[in-house]
Amino acid sequence: MNPIARMCWFSSGDINGFFGLVVDNLSVLAFLATALIVIFGFPAEIIFTRMFPGTALGALVGNLAYARMARTLARREGRSTVTAMPLGIDAPTSIGMALLVLGPAFLSYQQAGFDRNVAATMTWQLGMASLVVMGLLKFVLSFFGAHVQRHVPRAGLLGSIAGIALMLIGFLPLIEILRMPVVGLTGLGIVLYALIGKGRLPFGMPGVLVAFLVSAALYYGFGPMGWLGSGYHAPDAWQFRFALPWPNGGFIDGLPLTVPYLSLLLPFGLLMVVGGINVAESARAAGDDYSTRDILLVESLSTLIAGACGGVAQTTPYIGQPAYKAMGAGIGYVVLTGLFIGLGGVFGYLSNTVELLPLAVLAPILVFIAIGITSQAFEATPRRYSAAVVIAFFPAIARLVAIKLSDPAIVDPAHFAALHAATDHGISEVATIVVLGNGFIITSMVWASFVVALVDSRPRRAASILLIGATLSAFGLIHSVHPAGSIYLPWQLDAIERSIAVQFSAAYVVLAALIFLLSLQPGTAKKIDPGD
Repeated sequence: MNPIARMCWFSSGDINGFFGLVVDNLSVLAFLATALIVIFGFPAEIIFTRMFPGTALGALVGNLAYARMARTLARREGRSTVTAMPLGIDAPTSIGMALLVLGPAFLSYQQAGFDRNVAATMTWQLGMASLVVMGLLKFVLSFFGAHVQRHVPRAGLLGSIAGIALMLIGFLPLIEILRMPVVGLTGLGIVLYALIGKGRLPFGMPGVLVAFLVSAALYYGFGPMGWLGSGYHAPDAWQFRFALPWPNGGFIDGLPLTVPYLSLLLPFGLLMVVGGINVAESARAAGDDYSTRDILLVESLSTLIAGACGGVAQTTPYIGQPAYKAMGAGIGYVVLTGLFIGLGGVFGYLSNTVELLPLAVLAPILVFIAIGITSQAFEATPRRYSAAVVIAFFPAIARLVAIKLSDPAIVDPAHFAALHAATDHGISEVATIVVLGNGFIITSMVWASFVVALVDSRPRRAASILLIGATLSAFGLIHSVHPAGSIYLPWQLDAIERSIAVQFSAAYVVLAALIFLLSLQPGTAKKIDPGD
């Protein structure tokens, strides 16, 4: 009998895969909501009844499409060991959206005089439009993904996303973990024991699920007794929130609002395309030969649907397909995950779960993701390019520091503005940090690509990359002199801002000229490495 004829949609391995994939998604949603509510004072109801349903719908559509692709592959190849591609809400860009786009935009709209609820609605529309922009970019690039991958060095692509991972996905959640160390550090330790140390857990339970259960037990066991200090908060009453993610025109109103954030949104979309290519290659190496173009098209479609229906966080295929295969997962785990997340957005139990569990319980998986992404940047890049990966971290560090310095709860806004505008000794330290951090993803790509060209003894290519950096800097796509990181026409800046912008652009031009002159020396030639 054909093995497909008796192939089941669900197996015991799908249960393990389901818990791992669901907790991944819950962790990202929890950080998105908590960051907006706690850090920026965003209205919770708009997050839970408008943002969550559309975002969850994207995960439902994408997972069902990947399940269909897996079923088709299994029938075509006549085998029952196919594992579906896992899809979920992307951690790096979702956290980036919360901290770098949605939160700052909400504050800026309020500072411009808009009512809190009006500002929140505008921010929601900005989030929807951002997903549509990224979804369209991913759709176009799905046909040219390999071309992009050939022309942007892997060190630049992986280094830039590793910078996001290390600073935003890893460090910020780690702070939340250590604010409640008994709960958070225990959960993180179990995740590291099971997923990095490959330690065995009772009954073969997934490490993520065990960490989740133990941390939740500690929180609700020790919290009421006062053993967690002031970190424990009794859960709010369960609320029934029903919200259908119908398509609406809010994203059209939000499109003009995306212009200042294009220097972030476009790299976010590009990174997901390259990530999708790498994920497809990873699945192929594990024995499941999916069409890379189809993987990317499903990713772009689910992101577009989410954005049109109110979502604010894009979906992506997860890098761990071989790990789910090793668990024994097949097709059913993505079906279960898609239904759980999608229906949870409609009926509100996702928001109730997020409210029920503190970040200290959910954040350990984010730290593990950050470790995995950063490790991959070094493992998947030839060792001679390690310096290029490292230099890509610095703009992300600057962005993290700028986020904290611009937080009104840490530094008074008036004092921050005064420090930023100080010109007593050249560009102020605060302004330098802010300018370096603005457009940090593209900056990381430029810097890493420059170093890769130097390592390959291609100085003229290095000089051309620097000229690209100069052009991007002139218009604020990188090194924006505006604290919010918006783009601009350089001749419309005031005198102080124009001076900073000119200095940064000129620095790239001067260095490019110097590198080009050095390339004219006799004996300067491209280094050919047969191991490339």
